[in-house]
Amino acid sequence: MKAKMTADQNTVVRKLGIVGGLGMLAGGDLFYKLVKSRAVLENQGRFHFIFEQHPFKDVLLPLDAQANMTSRKFYVYQVCKSFEESGVDAILLPCFASHTFRAEIQEEIGIPVLDMMDALVQHIHRVAPAGSTLGVLASDYVRHSGLLERALGADFTVVYPDDHAQAALMEAMYGVNGIKDGYLEGLPLESVHQACLSVQGQGASIVIPGMTELSLVCADLQRRGVAVLDVNEIYASYATQEGSHPPILPFKLGIVGGVGPAATVDFMGKVVANTPAGRDQDHIKMVVEQNPQIPDRTAHLLRDETDPTMAMYATCKRLESAGANAIAIPCNTAHAFVERIQGHLRIPIVNMLTETVTWIKKSYGSKKVIGLLATSGTVQSQVYHCAANAAGLQIMVPAPDYQKLVMDSIYGERGIKAGFTDGLCREQLQLAAEHLVEAGAEVLILGCTELPLVLSHCDAYDLNGNTVALVDPTTILARQCVGLAYRATSQSRAITNLSI
Repeated sequence: MKAKMTADQNTVVRKLGIVGGLGMLAGGDLFYKLVKSRAVLENQGRFHFIFEQHPFKDVLLPLDAQANMTSRKFYVYQVCKSFEESGVDAILLPCFASHTFRAEIQEEIGIPVLDMMDALVQHIHRVAPAGSTLGVLASDYVRHSGLLERALGADFTVVYPDDHAQAALMEAMYGVNGIKDGYLEGLPLESVHQACLSVQGQGASIVIPGMTELSLVCADLQRRGVAVLDVNEIYASYATQEGSHPPILPFKLGIVGGVGPAATVDFMGKVVANTPAGRDQDHIKMVVEQNPQIPDRTAHLLRDETDPTMAMYATCKRLESAGANAIAIPCNTAHAFVERIQGHLRIPIVNMLTETVTWIKKSYGSKKVIGLLATSGTVQSQVYHCAANAAGLQIMVPAPDYQKLVMDSIYGERGIKAGFTDGLCREQLQLAAEHLVEAGAEVLILGCTELPLVLSHCDAYDLNGNTVALVDPTTILARQCVGLAYRATSQSRAITNLSI
């Protein structure tokens, strides 16, 4: 999380977003209690509040036991995502029903959605002895969900109003001229008071509101002698405290796809195949922009046709905006443009070429002669040569006639980009490979992401009696991305554990 400083003092600004619209009066009440909280009044330049409220079609529907949360979930997600994109540090969600699915929202949002239940539990532990009986006034839906029991049941006894008082409470909240409509006195207030008396009759020493709107009548109930908590005040105090570590989100890999399309699918399959997973949820999140309209990299390098740099950069920025932690580009030739782009991104591009050369050196040592099967654009750009030279390795490329065979195997009428993986394209590729082996190559890099669709990564491939190692850079890239994902997740958990 980036620290933001005020212009005139060394104060870290905390930017908080409040999700409005779920209970309009309750959201407004929370905003008011945030503004008048002690922490804010003592340092008014430190806090920046954004209250966002949009029309929510189900806002007036009573939260009965079988209420459908789908539209509420989507509304909360959209507002939270808007906050995340605007640089908010943390989000307040003043709605008990929405806290039944807060964890689902948090999985998809990269900033904390502050847990109102955690705020409530911390406060109750300060004011009530363990084992106390707590009375809960909640909607039928929240009551049925068990939200309060899960939060408090281990240390306290939780009781609810009797059936008659519960029905009157629901009418007082959601009925015509009820509390959600702004009627805070008369029959609605009396019905809430009777619900309080019901739980007090069951031994409750403290009344816990399970509806944020009850904060609007909290002072009236307290004047009548009811020990009822103001949950909005508690939540506001919690939100203005120090802390709130960013949530641990699953690592997300961004993939620049379409360069070429079949190679992208092949790469994704290799990520899946190299991930140690026992179930679907153990696999890595991937966000892919399959953009075949990125101009041809080889055509630009060889014939100065349309420069693909802008299209590649725009694709990388969209992946960055989609929450990717790192970017993979399953195209060897495209790496001739990576250096231009990387400095303008906040996240790393995992360099397939340097990872491949590093892997070769580690696996086969630095004495092996390496042959490169790649597009003429990759060969001419010298990107593999630079990576190999930096690692102290020697690279050789096919003679011109054999390089033409490689290009035909990729771009020809019966080439791999045209959908062929056997026949003429395989024969052309094998002839070029045999040529390199006869010239002394002991390891061959399949340096175009289409080539592994024909020849596979292996330690010992027989070429007319000559054995050579075939190295598939997309396999190396896939393994590196899997390792990066697991290391990132482990580091995040370690940091969180240290801070707890």
